[in-house]
Amino acid sequence: MAKQGQSSNRGLDGLTAAANDLAKAVAGKALPPVHLWNPPFCGDLDMRIATDGTWFYMGTPMGRPALVRLFSTILKREEDKYFLVTPVEKVGIRVDDAPFLAVEMIKEGHASGRLLRFRTNVDDWVDCDTAHRLRFEVSRDGGLTPYLHVRASLWAKVTRTLYYDLVDMGEERMIDGRPMFGVESSGEFFPMADAEQVRAAL
Repeated sequence: MAKQGQSSNRGLDGLTAAANDLAKAVAGKALPPVHLWNPPFCGDLDMRIATDGTWFYMGTPMGRPALVRLFSTILKREEDKYFLVTPVEKVGIRVDDAPFLAVEMIKEGHASGRLLRFRTNVDDWVDCDTAHRLRFEVSRDGGLTPYLHVRASLWAKVTRTLYYDLVDMGEERMIDGRPMFGVESSGEFFPMADAEQVRAAL
């Protein structure tokens, strides 16, 4: 496997072949069980996921969506580090922010009201619910950046357009004695910010 700083394609080619084999093995079932694998660390690969969701290899954007999708299925996070993992090897990659982007949102009826479903930039659909929560972080400009839990320790940053859609459907509720502004999905309320601060900003 390619170590950090090496420019050989052998590591990438081998990883691609292994990921293809895994995809065939789980076809029509589920994603590869990367959470069960703990292979030896084989070094860092010159691969990076930028803040806009673009995957780079050796500084060049990866222009094949199918390949990006393939690698996304073997992505694993351990603490604050990210790896591409197979049953026999693990290589480190860099992630500037979140590994995924939430690029589309649809609203569906739900037994408890409304269900928000998000599509990521690698074409995974994620229902926003107790297991896949929204969180909102204060950004450098003082605004809020929403993130959606996709799986394990992997999150998707919600695009700015969808963030505005979430604000439009937001409402105030009392949470632990405080008025909070947030959005509901699948019977869960996800607070964005203190309601008084939101009112003052409008």
